[in-house]
This record gives sequence, structure tokens and C-alpha cells, in this order.
Amino acid sequence: MHDNNRASIVHQLGYAIRHPGRISPHLRRLTRNAWLRLRTRDHVDYYRAVMRSDVARGSEAAVGSRSHARWLAMGRLQFDYLVRHGLKPDHRLLEIGCGNLRAGRLFIDYLDTGNYYGVDISPDILIAAQDTVSDHDLRDKLPHLMPVGDLRFAALPDETFDVIHAHSVFSHSPLHVIEECFRHVGRIMKPDGWFDFTFDRTEGQEHQVLREDFYYRTATLTALAGRHGLHATFMDDWERLPSKQSKIRITLPGAGRLADGPGPERQERRHREAGQAGQVEHRDAPAERHRAAIHDRDL
Repeated sequence: MHDNNRASIVHQLGYAIRHPGRISPHLRRLTRNAWLRLRTRDHVDYYRAVMRSDVARGSEAAVGSRSHARWLAMGRLQFDYLVRHGLKPDHRLLEIGCGNLRAGRLFIDYLDTGNYYGVDISPDILIAAQDTVSDHDLRDKLPHLMPVGDLRFAALPDETFDVIHAHSVFSHSPLHVIEECFRHVGRIMKPDGWFDFTFDRTEGQEHQVLREDFYYRTATLTALAGRHGLHATFMDDWERLPSKQSKIRITLPGAGRLADGPGPERQERRHREAGQAGQVEHRDAPAERHRAAIHDRDL
């Protein structure tokens, strides 16, 4: 979580002084950003072009992993968290922004055949995902990999998914893209399902770095979910894990059960039983607990 406005000149100059090796990569991003802004029509088109550029240099780096060991570790972190919170082999899971299956390869192997669905806006990264399926001998698990142009989920049937998962997707999304997801995601969730997503959290001014990285306050996203009839819970236990992003869980008001897990779920259940279903629950972690880790790709 970050309090500073990372788009400010003061922050960027200070970061450049402390990390001179990051100056050249950031200048390349600035140049690419200016070029793509002129050649793309909207954010999805823009970020698809960003991914095409990044994948050309390596699919693991394109999903934010500076090394293969980091790629493996981050995939394991996501997988273990959902299993600990109640993901079962017979569940049907949708991964939004599945990338090259950093976590998806573990989900595919764990879930019953045909129960994994992965969508991404980047055809280039989905080609890399097919390589991951082949390299890890997961063909017989029949994963569904689909390119998409938005987050309306128009090709997916109602009440299909027990679990929906999006890691490092909303950290690269403007608010109208997130709202599009919230407007439609409830339709494809089972009544007792849940949707976990990560985001770059700030307790200061909300901002973006170029058109690639977006920083939101928790209250902004929980309130937005509430306006679309969704119940949002800040996942405090995720904060104790080695991730630079924060996590929110979305459920449908009146859901019959939540995944087994620590504190936040039990508190949410008590609120619903007290007749508060449909309210937005905001439990932002205290400012003094913020993590000082630096985003891999930012200057």
C-alpha cells in the first residue's frame, strides 16, 4: 500500500535518485505510453498493445515476475490462499486476467476436469498460456482459455462460477473498467460464490502512473461494489502475505455460506445474520501497517 502520489514529479525525482538503474526502463515506458496513446482507441486496446510489447520480451516478465522463481512463488501464493479459503476441486473457477497461467496452472491441476476458465484481453499472453498447459502436461484437464474485449462476460452463462479470481488486473484498470466488471460479475456468480481481486491501495490521493498503473482507496472500490448490489470485504489476512497489492472479496447479499477462512468471513456472516445484507463493509488496514515495497514496474 502506498500513501505517496507516485505520478508526482517530486516522487519520481526522489525515486530516480534512490534507484538510478530504473531511470532507463521508465523512460522507455514514457516513450511507449506516448506512442500508444496516439494509436489506440480505448484503455483495453491500449493495454492489449502494452501486453504485446511486454510478451515479446518474455511472458513471465509480462505478468510482473522478474524471475522464474518469482513467477512460481506468486502463483503458489494465489493458489494456496484460495484453497485455504475453501476452494474445492469440484468448484468451477473463473480467472480474470489469467495471463500465462502463473497461478492458473495450479488451479487447472487441482480442479476437476473442465472446471477452470481463464480469460484475458491479450491474445499474445493466451498463446503463452497454451504453452504452459502443454509444458505442464495439463491438456487432459481441458482448461477453457478465452480472449475477451471487455468485462461484460457476455459469453458466460448465469450462476456458473463458485469462485472468480483476478490478480493484478484492477491495478492496471481505470475506474470505468472496474465498474463494468462489477455491473456484470454478479450474474455469473453462484449465489454462494465469491470474487477475489487485488488492487494497488493508497490512503493518499488516488492516482495513476501513465495509463498502466492505478492506485485506489479501499473505500472507493467498496462503495462502487455496493452501488451494484455487491457486498465488499477488505481481506485483512492477505495483508500479512508477501504481496505488494491488497485484496477485496465480493459476495452477493444473502449468500448462504462463505468460504472457510479467518476473521473477515466470520464477521461478514454476523453482519448478514443481523439483517445488514447488501451493505458495503470497509475494513481498511491501518496506515501504520502499510508496506514499503516498491512496485516492480514503476519509477
